[in-house]
Amino acid sequence: MPVNLLTPQPDQLLAVKGVRLGIACAGIKKADRKDLLVIHLGGNAKVAGVFTQNRFCAAPVIVCREHLGNAQPIKALLVNTGNANAGTGEAGMAHARRTCVELAALLGCAPEQVLPFSTGVIMEPLPLERIVAGLPAAVGDLKENNWSDAAQAIMTTDILPKALSRQIQIDGVDVTITGIAKGSGMIHPNMATMLGYIATDAAISQPLLAAIVHHAADRSFNCITVDGDTSTNDSFMLIASGEAPMAEISASDSRAYAQLRDAVTEVAALLAQAIVRDGEGATKFITIAVENGANREECRQVAYAVAHSPLVKTAFFASDPNLGRILAAIGYAGIADLDVSRIKLYLGDVLVAENGGRAPDYREENGSRVMQEAEITVRIELNRGSVSATVWTCDFSYDYVKINAEYRS
Repeated sequence: MPVNLLTPQPDQLLAVKGVRLGIACAGIKKADRKDLLVIHLGGNAKVAGVFTQNRFCAAPVIVCREHLGNAQPIKALLVNTGNANAGTGEAGMAHARRTCVELAALLGCAPEQVLPFSTGVIMEPLPLERIVAGLPAAVGDLKENNWSDAAQAIMTTDILPKALSRQIQIDGVDVTITGIAKGSGMIHPNMATMLGYIATDAAISQPLLAAIVHHAADRSFNCITVDGDTSTNDSFMLIASGEAPMAEISASDSRAYAQLRDAVTEVAALLAQAIVRDGEGATKFITIAVENGANREECRQVAYAVAHSPLVKTAFFASDPNLGRILAAIGYAGIADLDVSRIKLYLGDVLVAENGGRAPDYREENGSRVMQEAEITVRIELNRGSVSATVWTCDFSYDYVKINAEYRS
């Protein structure tokens, strides 16, 4: 079961004026399952996004990048689950473009004003006819308070939907931020391994919206890993409907910009953590904080070396304080001039290692006590600078293997 993660309640998800969502059961992989989502945007909306860095990226990612590069404003996003439309060659590209054509015809806009997204099994042909047949129902279902169903409609191996809202005040005006995300396996940043959609009714310039989506991704979805596998379909989109009664945010040094940036980043970080909490087979939520590094990149290198280690992750699953595995991962992180005699390793509140070896006061029963907890913090002091970085991950359980062994069945 997910680690300290609850199903979001529909009444806690705030509508974003100018953003309507519609859901359909198209039978893409399973009958009677919400698997098709349309997000329709009002006339003032702006959209920015970041995508997977996997060179084998999916057809919809390629089409999204193309359409975002056009001068025309984006009017709709189309998301299907059950099929990734990745590794599908020219046919996959044609199918992704066709879904845009079909939705555009229903909404009265140009195909280039539609962004397509897919998630699910890789290298299987997209069931185009089912998606096209499901579009009228999704369009007919469009409404602003549909975030809960939308979160369910983008799930694959997720156990629980992931969604949340925040409301802040900017210059005395209430501004709403609501987001959804999906992800459970193939979770490794670069940019992230998931689908995420955050919308706000704030008014903001296009360049600053793009700046916020990159800032938020780098501090949220780019700080998580479940299994180290970077997917082919990763997309994180930020929508600003511009419907809040406020002046457009146009200066990056303004207080309004900082407020919106930080609130969006908070929502993105909580959604990212929810993905890890719902990691396939996860029983532990693990925070890896690397402190006092020379730069952020080396801190992240160390954090990911620990977070990706199967030996470390299986030790956490077993609640086995075999913590030499963490030292080994720090050592192979790739920092050539790392002085291990200066490193301190903490497990929760317990000092485990210092001066190149086991801390004199460390007792295994204290490490075992921390390892029993559902949420664990590993803190690594490099003591070679003043920079820090944090990564969130989970353990590896028997269920991770079972889920992925049976994924296509």
